[in-house]
Amino acid sequence: MEIEKKYLVNELPENLEKFEKREIVQGYISIDPTIRLRKSNDEYFLTVKSKGHLKREELEFPLTREQFENLWTKVDSATIYKTRYNIPLEDRLIAELDIYHGDLEGLFTVEVEFKSEKDSEKFVPPHWFGKDVTHDSRYKNSNIAVYGVPKE
Repeated sequence: MEIEKKYLVNELPENLEKFEKREIVQGYISIDPTIRLRKSNDEYFLTVKSKGHLKREELEFPLTREQFENLWTKVDSATIYKTRYNIPLEDRLIAELDIYHGDLEGLFTVEVEFKSEKDSEKFVPPHWFGKDVTHDSRYKNSNIAVYGVPKE
């Protein structure tokens, strides 16, 4: 079970180069149910997600490069290109900052995963976090892949 909050970004943190980063390419075989293919640096995954916002089931399966490339022909959405930075926060939490590229240039989101819903409710976001969009379906990556950057 994944318990995660998603935010827009008010300002990018300084010294991003000092944090771990991954170059991500992802596309969707299906939006309902959510079936995602992702290449993260040199790792490949197929992910299935249940419906929901804050809390939802997520099953992730590692793939070989060949499996990924064969399944990629089934992708039925625009491709998302993004750089993800893992930024440590208080209480051993990690902010996953996504900087989008290509057609999504200018979009920045940040997600934080929690051990429990109670922990998510107690979370006080850092100053650089923006609006909480956890419950706004337009900001799910699957919808961004289909509809593009949401218009505020």
